[in-house]
Amino acid sequence: MTDAVPSQSSLAARLDNLPFSRRHMRLLTGSGVGWALDAMDVGLISFILAALAQQWDITKTESGWIASVGFIGMALGASLGGLLADRFGRRQVFAITLLIYGIATGVSALAGGVAILLVLRFFVGLGLGAELPVASTYVSEFAPARIRGRLIVILEAFWAVGWTAAALIGYFVIPASDDGWRWAFALGAVPAAYALFVRWGLPESPRWLASRGRIADAERIVAKFEADADVATKPAIRRQPVSPAIAMTAGARLSTLLSTEFRVRTVCIWLVWFCVNFAYYGAFIWIPSILVDAGYDLVRSFGFTLVITLAQLPGYAVAAWLIEVWGRRLTLSVFLVGSAVSAVFFGNASGEAAIIGSGMALSFFNLGAWGALYAVTPEIYPTSLRGTGAGWAAGVGRIASIIAPLLVPVLLAAGGAPLLFVIFAGFFLVAAAAAWGLVDRGGQPLDDR
Repeated sequence: MTDAVPSQSSLAARLDNLPFSRRHMRLLTGSGVGWALDAMDVGLISFILAALAQQWDITKTESGWIASVGFIGMALGASLGGLLADRFGRRQVFAITLLIYGIATGVSALAGGVAILLVLRFFVGLGLGAELPVASTYVSEFAPARIRGRLIVILEAFWAVGWTAAALIGYFVIPASDDGWRWAFALGAVPAAYALFVRWGLPESPRWLASRGRIADAERIVAKFEADADVATKPAIRRQPVSPAIAMTAGARLSTLLSTEFRVRTVCIWLVWFCVNFAYYGAFIWIPSILVDAGYDLVRSFGFTLVITLAQLPGYAVAAWLIEVWGRRLTLSVFLVGSAVSAVFFGNASGEAAIIGSGMALSFFNLGAWGALYAVTPEIYPTSLRGTGAGWAAGVGRIASIIAPLLVPVLLAAGGAPLLFVIFAGFFLVAAAAAWGLVDRGGQPLDDR
């Protein structure tokens, strides 16, 4: 007769029913700092491009490629990162990706020309693309069911912190000297050091451990969360067999995403990710440069962008509240429609007040939508597919983020900012419609198959 041990389902139930504790806060903050550092890196390139256009006299086409090559790396990284996270664990992949893009960003400070910068930006994107879907999957697997969506939106809100840091660096550091952009890249190397904290300071996902048959390891982590929350451990029950689906190969996991059960939600989540990436990165990577072309000097353009960026934080706050009140799909679609309306107003804005006001509205709605999107994505798949599903959704989205920065100069030449932002609005509306094909698991336990 074997000893009684916890089952995979009992461990998941205990995680779902925990009150929010200091360990949850530490995990959320630890993951969020990594997320903020990611955002800082992505945000910095928009300011650096505006500076390099003046210092290196690079063309808009070259600027577009510098932005897009990072997204090529992100597409590959997101696709591989999810697969690796399902195979080797969430924490391990999270730490490795931080290390890769932190080092590549730091070395970018030494770049002497466009060619080497393109190579380094690819590796930056490779690490960054893998990290984001893995981090949201990781936090969602610890979060209590009743507040899971809210916690993921709060995690996404760290993006606003990082982008604001990038805007501050862009405003104070980059214009300060000819080497300001190099110092900006050097500051972006911080994630390489932070990766050590992630590797040793945060626990592995108990759901992933249990799915791999490592029940005892998962039990120790869950017990620590229960002790911190002053919750008595429930009596153990006999070990249940782990689902054979856990042993699937990478190819089998990918084909399962498009099986009858998951096909509609997979196609819809891919469409939402594609459209949101196209509109967001097409707009926000180019906003500083568009403002410079409109006649504002570098410092003033960066100042406008900083103010616009600050509106991201209330956008996340409202989305974090609504996502547990309205649900995932309604919150996501409403914020996407708000993004579409704001994009039209921004594209036709004239005068400082109109630019800042419409830009802040675009920032508010767009980043609130991002928070809801990151919340819903890992929830629509079971544990054995969660990393793969979230990673491939992000990877498909990154295809759009590759295309958008390259198309922006063409669209600007064809019809200026009004045409460009009407097209972005159209993409937001398509995403809003596709959101209704997703599964809404608000307040429900995750699927631990």
